[in-house]
Amino acid sequence: MIRLFKHYIPNAVLLLGLFDLILLMLSAELGWTIRAGQLGMLVEPLHTRLPQLVSFAATLQIAMVAVGVYGAESLQSIRYAAVRLSVGIAIGIIFLSAVFFILPQLSLWRSNLFYAMFLAIAALIVVRLLLGKTLGSQAFKRRVVVLGAGPRAARLKQLAGKPGSGFVVVGYVSMSESNRVIPEAIARDAIYNLADHVVLLNASEVVLALEERRNALPLKDLVRIKTAGVHVNDTSTFLERETGRVDLDSVNPSWLIFSDGFSSGRMLSSIFKRLFDIGASVVLLVLTLPLILLTAIAVKLESKGPAFYRQPRVGLYGTVFTCLKLRSMRTDAELAGKAVWAEKDDPRITRIGRIIRKLRIDELPQCWSVLKGEMSFVGPRPERPQFVDDLETQMPYYAERHMVKPGITGWAQINYPYGASIDDARQKLEYDLYYAKNYSPFLDLLILLQTIRVILWPEGAR
Repeated sequence: MIRLFKHYIPNAVLLLGLFDLILLMLSAELGWTIRAGQLGMLVEPLHTRLPQLVSFAATLQIAMVAVGVYGAESLQSIRYAAVRLSVGIAIGIIFLSAVFFILPQLSLWRSNLFYAMFLAIAALIVVRLLLGKTLGSQAFKRRVVVLGAGPRAARLKQLAGKPGSGFVVVGYVSMSESNRVIPEAIARDAIYNLADHVVLLNASEVVLALEERRNALPLKDLVRIKTAGVHVNDTSTFLERETGRVDLDSVNPSWLIFSDGFSSGRMLSSIFKRLFDIGASVVLLVLTLPLILLTAIAVKLESKGPAFYRQPRVGLYGTVFTCLKLRSMRTDAELAGKAVWAEKDDPRITRIGRIIRKLRIDELPQCWSVLKGEMSFVGPRPERPQFVDDLETQMPYYAERHMVKPGITGWAQINYPYGASIDDARQKLEYDLYYAKNYSPFLDLLILLQTIRVILWPEGAR
């Protein structure tokens, strides 16, 4: 994996993205050449239309990222990839068609776009047919040796066996016989030189997965492994990188304190984030005001009660603010006054409410909270005070998610379906902590783009 702005990107994804960029440029050039031939035009040198070719390739690749073309599922299923590719390229072409009217010097003609679109879809599907198995093979996976043979090692074994995993475990070393659950693990006493053993296995990384580290760290072994040029990581750091979340079952306070992240010296990033929130919320409120008003009328016509729903939520540093949403439930949804988790196919949701929840239209009025500075576009989902009080007592580090502003969308929202239980809240907390720990404008941009995928394919909306 390569770390880009504190976020890890698999090598296979980077390689595929590079191939795609080249193929998109070639498709745009071929589309131009075909159309020029039909019109009897002279095909001028390539450099004269380089801005148009670059804008074509960059726009389509951004659209492909937005719809999940580079997700694990797309790398495993050609049918899944073909659907996402077609949708992503179609979105990019629609955007470029609009750009043609505003900045014609930056876009190909619409007739060129028509040819380039079909050429791009065909080329990208073919490259996936040719490279699909290769990209998912062990050639692009890191070779890992696990020191430990207990439950933590078993978790790594299970993770390595999942489709789309970026690593393969080439050996387990049992450092003690207690809690041993990996039968194929080799006892440490049976290995004369652990560093040589790791090198002979051609491993690029060693993961320390001991159940009890107190007075049990094999310091001499770890020093030799490190000086042999092999990376050494503990379980928490490894799982954070591989899963995109902070694993609550393995972290401890010292790991959170001494690991990188949670940087307070990010003033420029915070200023940029706030300026973006102000500008984007104003634009979005202006553009979606007719939709908000029409939806409000539909809500009022379907059921009695206010069209908008005001609810207290917990924000930055635990302060409570009023969140504004379009009402999607009956007014008697919580007669007892006690907060209740939303359920799958919740009978309290109205017919209009079910539609606007699927399309996330009910969230649009929250742009007002973003404009006021109570929320951001990207951040952990703001929860109700009653839920927060319960969750802080039931799981560690829950209060730490309030060290960043809550958001309309977030890392947890695009990676995990709607949470409606304590276990769901725990899973989403792991993603929220990852976001708070590894925040960067790049991660915000990635989340905003991936939100399009969640809107187009609303998995788990309740």
